[in-house]
Amino acid sequence: MILEAIMVDLNDEFTGPVLDQGRWLDHYFPHWTTLDRSAARYAFVPDGLRLRIDHDQPAWRVEDGPMRTSGLQTGSFAGPVGSSTGQQRHRTDGLVVRTAVPTRHLWTPSAGRVEVTAAASPDPACMLGIWLVGVEDGAPEDSGEILLAELYGSMIGPGRSTVRLGVKAHHDPRLTTDVTDHELPLDATTPHRYGTEWDETGVRILVDGHLIKTYDQVLAYPQQLMIALFEFPTAEDRDPAAYPKTADVLRVSGSGR
Repeated sequence: MILEAIMVDLNDEFTGPVLDQGRWLDHYFPHWTTLDRSAARYAFVPDGLRLRIDHDQPAWRVEDGPMRTSGLQTGSFAGPVGSSTGQQRHRTDGLVVRTAVPTRHLWTPSAGRVEVTAAASPDPACMLGIWLVGVEDGAPEDSGEILLAELYGSMIGPGRSTVRLGVKAHHDPRLTTDVTDHELPLDATTPHRYGTEWDETGVRILVDGHLIKTYDQVLAYPQQLMIALFEFPTAEDRDPAAYPKTADVLRVSGSGR
């Protein structure tokens, strides 16, 4: 079940003082927006990396509403500026590439395992997401996603937390979207381990080393790791004293082929 003979090729405890650019791109799908809007805000803290949403942070894309994000990813791909080719084509109404990005394969295995130790934000307007998604430079249908965890501040807390996980098809006709909520006896605002193993037999998703869900769906193309803190503001007026909103990433370890 677990891939035994694979060298660990992603291991980061975020000790700083700067982010390892050989492992991480500190932007969230920058091709669909501008670099000032896609740029992550973060700081190194004693236990790892603290993702941050600040009071003055702009929305990721004006057309997508006030959602703001700070995230890391281990790959990137998009067509030329003005084209509609790029990862995570989340809209069909005039979505075009605005920022040219090089194709990057910093850590993009087609099979392997990965585990992220993280502590989510308790803010009800925030969500910490951890997922793998197809790089799509081979074919646009190679876009499927393995969702290790979506941790909404409104659904986590002392004693029990809801972890959303699963497989998302996106534009891959070979897959079926299967995402479910799991209430687990843990406080997701404290550090926990969210992991997956995927290969030609399917996908397994684990929390703190315990198998939560198995899928017989196969994503046999390069996947990049994504870790991002999101804020979904409910009002235009924001109290500066309520910021920053934060989530911590303590460790990432992965093996792949």
